[in-house]
Amino acid sequence: MKFSYNGAITEATGNTLITDGWLKGSGIFETIKTVDGKPWALSRHMRRAVNSATKLNLALPNEETLRNAIDELLAVENHSLGALRVSFDSNGNWAAVHNHYEEKSKAAKLTVVTNSLISDGTPMKTFPYDHRLQILNKVVAEGFDEAIVVNANNKVCEGAVTNLLFQIDNKWCTPPLSDGVLPGVMRALVVEYLKVHVRSIDYEEIAAIQSGFLLSSLRIAQPIAAIGPRNLSSSDDFGDEIRAMALQTSVG
Repeated sequence: MKFSYNGAITEATGNTLITDGWLKGSGIFETIKTVDGKPWALSRHMRRAVNSATKLNLALPNEETLRNAIDELLAVENHSLGALRVSFDSNGNWAAVHNHYEEKSKAAKLTVVTNSLISDGTPMKTFPYDHRLQILNKVVAEGFDEAIVVNANNKVCEGAVTNLLFQIDNKWCTPPLSDGVLPGVMRALVVEYLKVHVRSIDYEEIAAIQSGFLLSSLRIAQPIAAIGPRNLSSSDDFGDEIRAMALQTSVG
């Protein structure tokens, strides 16, 4: 596999990257869906990376350098459907990898995980990503696809690696950033363009969830089939609306 390291295409080795293309050490990252060699919502991802880098005092390459490196990588590692990960470490190094992505075709089964995240402000996309992946791996081992993570204040915040969108009392809602929610790019688009309310969701309200989606830049809007043993209603029309909006706002 070839990847871009500090703007130059090179062969991936264990000296620089660890499993799945992460840079060694710590820093921030963005994961971006690509379709036919085009990254979706790249400008929004770059804006989030700049905001995170400013808070953590990390140095980023200039935008022209980064965009040129991504274009070069996508031409070399060409996938009709891909996952582009761009990471920036605390030493000023940066890397981009482009892997094939398999679309999530089935509705997801969720379970509830409590006290796994602390609501101490808006989280950032940082690595190592171990804690999030540990939550995901644990629930997958139990036969689920994702988790509803409830924070220390008994508020629903997000999934292990996704944002959450629920229908409660016939209204679509998503938890606020202040409850410890990562500012997901797809979440932001859904809030901006569709009739979605931003409000806190108490743990006790999980039993009242009628329908739902997992939101992320890769999944776009993956339907939720069940929470624990309880099946949810499907909302195919709203899912189609989300995907049409994502296509219109993310490409070009």
